Amino acid sequence: MIAAWLLPEAIEDILPPYARAAEDLRRRLLDLFDAHGYDLVCPPMVEYLESLLTGAAGDLDLQTYKVVDASSGRLMGLRADITPQACRIDAHLLNRHGVTRLCYAGPVLHTRSSGFHTSREPFQIGAELFGHAGMEADREILALLLSSLALAAIPDARVSLGHVGLFRELAHSAGLAAQGTEALFAALKIKDVPEVVRLTDATPDPWRTALRALPDLYGGPEILRRAADVLPPTHAVRAALGELERLMQLENGIPVSLDLSDLRGFAYHNGVTFAAYAGGQARAVALGGRYDGSGAVFGRSRPATGFSLDLRQILGCQPEPVIRNGILAPCNNDAALLALIAELRAGGERVLVELPGQEQHRHEAGCDRVLQREAAGWQIKPIT
Repeated sequence: MIAAWLLPEAIEDILPPYARAAEDLRRRLLDLFDAHGYDLVCPPMVEYLESLLTGAAGDLDLQTYKVVDASSGRLMGLRADITPQACRIDAHLLNRHGVTRLCYAGPVLHTRSSGFHTSREPFQIGAELFGHAGMEADREILALLLSSLALAAIPDARVSLGHVGLFRELAHSAGLAAQGTEALFAALKIKDVPEVVRLTDATPDPWRTALRALPDLYGGPEILRRAADVLPPTHAVRAALGELERLMQLENGIPVSLDLSDLRGFAYHNGVTFAAYAGGQARAVALGGRYDGSGAVFGRSRPATGFSLDLRQILGCQPEPVIRNGILAPCNNDAALLALIAELRAGGERVLVELPGQEQHRHEAGCDRVLQREAAGWQIKPIT
């Protein structure tokens, strides 16, 4: 017999005091986004499958739980990513002609965990900018990501920049077929150099040399000079390197580096990509980049760039949250006591009323002070 309290694999509760720390961080990040003009949206947890997996979002197919809608008989999906929902809202519901800035926060559900000891229910919080194709939008999004990492006090945070558009330009100029391009993309993503060599064996120079050089093009600003030396000087290549150079100039106390084989989102991204890492963790705590045209299936093809963070993962790389001690108050209808409790709570204090018969469990209440009646009235005293 299976115990009723068991949870599915890679699904877990967030308990005190971690739940409060997560909620506090969520609020502060949304306040940061709001200060930069990003409007909060709250998409539904479930949508028709066609909406969740259209276009580039089809990459999420294997990660999406499918259910049958009892009302319509149509297939629905539990969202595995909120970004496609933000695209739908921008393209179909808001229908603005200028720039739209949206932010969101909520859980998503994956059929499989993305790594060892990772949750299948990440809490995704992010910001998306629609309607501007220029580098200014990418700079704004990257600057907001850096500010988010600083606000979350992520230890030893660093950001790695890539460029899917640069890879696409090289693969297209080399004459690679769609299947070969996708296979090479996958090999570069994991820096499988022997496989990259094999896949480019029949590719003519200078494209073969350029594609084989990508795994070694990672590091600081000096990599831009190396890349300019080994990559063909086409207009698209120069433009991509120029974009990366401008982004690397952003400073917020968080190192920004370059990795031209740090690729992801083959059917999704088409320009600059971002990946943020915390010290001691191999998996990125935040991902983002440019993904133009994602709203086309909803009737409007719009330029887009953005990022999202996994709040659960960020919580896991932070120090142990501090337990917030409260004040214990007796269960008493005295008007002066009730007024004092209301005043303390309004001032941000945590006040718990000790219910009758619970005195022997006082140590479980999480309080380090108590309200006692003395000659001068109700006083706050330390619990000994």
